[in-house]
Amino acid sequence: MTETKPFWFARRSLPARVGMICAALGITLAVVGILRGNVPANPLSIFLALLISGGSWGVVSWAVATAAVDVERDAAEDETDE
Repeated sequence: MTETKPFWFARRSLPARVGMICAALGITLAVVGILRGNVPANPLSIFLALLISGGSWGVVSWAVATAAVDVERDAAEDETDE
């Protein structure tokens, strides 16, 4: 049986998917922190906690995944040239 992915997720590149997954993990960890009382209970603080954690995890993991894909692509090109 084949597994179907959501259309919007399946059409993204591998680095974008890695970034989205890590951003979701960062937001999940921020929600845990909010529920434990580590964030002041005003809407702006909660919004910033979610934005900073999801954004930083997402952007950094996207950048690392993009670099890894580029290195693998260059290494594959070097092997075919030899």
